[in-house]
Amino acid sequence: MDAMNESQFDSSDEETSEEEQTPLHLSWLSLEPVNYAHILGISALPGCRFKNIRRNLLQNIGEIKKLDIQDVFIFCTTSELSYYRVPTLIQEYDRQGIVVHHYPFLDGDVPEFDTCHKILENLKACMDNSRKTLIHCYGGLGRSCVIAACLLLWLDDKMTPEEAINLVRATRGPGAIQTVKQYNFVNEFRENMCQSRPPSEESRQSLSR
Repeated sequence: MDAMNESQFDSSDEETSEEEQTPLHLSWLSLEPVNYAHILGISALPGCRFKNIRRNLLQNIGEIKKLDIQDVFIFCTTSELSYYRVPTLIQEYDRQGIVVHHYPFLDGDVPEFDTCHKILENLKACMDNSRKTLIHCYGGLGRSCVIAACLLLWLDDKMTPEEAINLVRATRGPGAIQTVKQYNFVNEFRENMCQSRPPSEESRQSLSR
């Protein structure tokens, strides 16, 4: 049987028994180490059906809804969502009243610094309003963990990149921050952040004296 015929029997609509389903592991990153009394959810892609991963989209979104998560930040591209058999992911979130923030960038890659700043500002705005928030990419180890580490640095200018990476790895496992490019991005983020942030009111006053 050729690959095309095999794929006809591998419909994303087929039922997967509970024994076969791959669980969606959701981790909570405490932001208390940066004196911010909130937690950030990090997970892999809900509903993903790829190779040996067999998740149920509606079940996963139901689990997310039960956790009272109100906002989800997605870093997968639209083509990835189709490739991983969840082309309707955003619509399903919408149906459940979960607000989607879609900031796609490629697997193993990093966002532009300006985009990263926008993501962090929106993340903080959600949490400032006590909205329970989840971020995810494909595996919940690369792109999502880069954003999580940058958030720690964004919230505390005394935290080092190494400390931020270690905190994220303690939450998601040693595989978090997967590529050299991602590791370097976190290390370069602090310098870029200092250059891009407007001077504080205190700094402006001291400069004007």
